[in-house]
Amino acid sequence: MPCRYTQATLMQTAQARQFEQSTLKKYLLDHAYDEMFAGPQKLRPHYELLFKHFSSLPADELQRRKQAADLSFLNQGITFTVYGRDEGAENIFPYDLIPRIVTAAEWAKVEKGLTQRITALNLFLKDIYNEGRILDDGIVPREVVYSCRHYRRQMMGLQVPRNVYIAICGTDLIRLENGEFVVLEDNLRVPSGVSYMLTNRRVMKRIFPQLFRGYNVRPIEQYTQLLLGALRSLAPEGRPEANIVLLSPGVFNSAYYEHAYLARQMGIELVEGRDLVTHDNVVYMRTTSGLRRVDVIYRRVDDDFIDPMAFRGDSILGVAGLFNAYRAGNVTLANAFGTGVADDKALYAYVPEIIRYYLSEEPVLNNVETFLLTDPKVRQHVLQNLDKLVVKAVVESGGYGMLIGPQSTAAQREEFARKIEADPRNYIAQPTISFSRAPCLIEDELEPRHVDLRPYVLYGDKVTIVPGGLTRVALRSGSLVVNSSQGGGSKDTWVLSQ
Repeated sequence: MPCRYTQATLMQTAQARQFEQSTLKKYLLDHAYDEMFAGPQKLRPHYELLFKHFSSLPADELQRRKQAADLSFLNQGITFTVYGRDEGAENIFPYDLIPRIVTAAEWAKVEKGLTQRITALNLFLKDIYNEGRILDDGIVPREVVYSCRHYRRQMMGLQVPRNVYIAICGTDLIRLENGEFVVLEDNLRVPSGVSYMLTNRRVMKRIFPQLFRGYNVRPIEQYTQLLLGALRSLAPEGRPEANIVLLSPGVFNSAYYEHAYLARQMGIELVEGRDLVTHDNVVYMRTTSGLRRVDVIYRRVDDDFIDPMAFRGDSILGVAGLFNAYRAGNVTLANAFGTGVADDKALYAYVPEIIRYYLSEEPVLNNVETFLLTDPKVRQHVLQNLDKLVVKAVVESGGYGMLIGPQSTAAQREEFARKIEADPRNYIAQPTISFSRAPCLIEDELEPRHVDLRPYVLYGDKVTIVPGGLTRVALRSGSLVVNSSQGGGSKDTWVLSQ
């Protein structure tokens, strides 16, 4: 018996050594920050236990666990629509087994910076829809705000419960070559992906329980209850037992799984526009026992489609008269109408000044350098350097409407040049950033892939951020596009307690 144990141990050690040698040989480092390696054959301390654990597992065991993870996602119906691909619309949400680890010190700075950012953006929205001081003082140009497609003049002078315009935010962070986290963009209208963050954690704990116990990882499972608490805090006055619903565009929406998941976890009704009706500026939900008043709507429908009487008249997704009920103070929406102006990619360039203006503080998290193309000199510089820059349409999301200069063709650059000249307000440009890479299990080997991080911020009675977020992965070799809608994947994010 002791002999067999020793032999097994030796075999395991030999496998680990072979895995390590193979990994260090093929795991190529460049100027991008690597989440796991500080240099050639130099592991970052917080990744040592993880690397040791994966080194001890045979390749067939890793594949078995990968298949178990895929099966778990499939059984739960966790899919995402990948547009423009031949293999079909619905795909299993791609998941990488190797978690991304963030130290306690790194997270403390991220948390402080995100709290500062959502506080300032709420103050900005309150200001532009009321006094307009920041516009009068010339900190943010009026034309940038008033030309934004998501600016809602109907919100002028309207009092929002607790002055909370942004109750739920998903801010995209990337890590620069020096290891610094910076904000790539803010998602304030209908931020998605949090269900994948929660599901990733549940799958990881089941497939690698021993590894998970070896790390002191801060929990995230409380997110849905924190979200429910934030929504309750925004209920209209005099409605202590608020009825909260989640409004979805319906089953054909690419994120419908998330809508159903969050509603189920919070214990609230999942509804579509046809399930709601307004009467005397009050919103009601149709039930088998009659109409029931609705007090708070967590909406996953864009402004344009949510009320055909106030916005797009051809929408069949919304509720006629909803905006009037909102204006009367009889129902609260999270997020508020008109928040999209604050996640316009052109407005993004002014966020550091917005923070300084309202909070008299320096930004904790910096922005990526951004070129506004309405300036003729800046526009000319960008047009002459399209092969070096990233160009984004200000109203697009999901990685659409974007040109990555170094990976583009001459024809694509010519096409974008024409678009920019025709509508410079609709585009911004940024340097091409080789943001950080993390280890991913590609077939039987570890390979580095570019990653970003989307933490989720809640604002009700106070600002709350669950420790972690959705780490999105550009699974295609060399790709800088992490969006799930274009073939990206995700991995669990572990924030360490100490």
